Amino acid sequence: MRKVVVVLACGGLLTAFIGCEQKAPAPDPVKRGEYLITIGGCHDCHTPKNMNAAGMPEPDMTRMLSGHPSEAPYPTWKPEDLQMNNAIASTNTMLSAWAGPWGVSFAQNLTPDKETGIGEWTEEAFIQAMRTGKHQGQPNGRDILPPMPWPGIAKMTDEDLKAVWAYLRSIPEVKNQVPLPVPPSMPPAAPGN
Repeated sequence: MRKVVVVLACGGLLTAFIGCEQKAPAPDPVKRGEYLITIGGCHDCHTPKNMNAAGMPEPDMTRMLSGHPSEAPYPTWKPEDLQMNNAIASTNTMLSAWAGPWGVSFAQNLTPDKETGIGEWTEEAFIQAMRTGKHQGQPNGRDILPPMPWPGIAKMTDEDLKAVWAYLRSIPEVKNQVPLPVPPSMPPAAPGN
């Protein structure tokens, strides 16, 4: 009887030890990317909005992550407008276009559309863009402008950025050509100059 108990105990310990050695399945990168996009607030700017009955903007998920609608107006500004209102920026009702000292910036189309989205980008270009704040990750590319929080995103792990990339590649394509950024206006020349 004692031998049976010892054999069963050893077998139980061996089973427990082998079970501990098994690795948990790797998380699905698409689901992880969806989670990161959601908690990161990406829909706040990159998904166009519709106004609800209370006059509040709600994400239009039929145009999920497609950026500033090409046909939508965008805010303009003059430094004195913002100073008068003690503000640094203004935005449109969709929160997809922002005006400030940098000019006017537009939330980009993040869908995998090859003509108007990021469908022709590579994973490496995406990660480099998020790390450097340069469009398409190009060293000489234009700056990714406010309010895009790329400095915080740059601190994400490669694994998390790859998960975001995997999710963005999995969503429906939306054809929407977002305007290029508008540079800040030059102040008017002083009289007599």
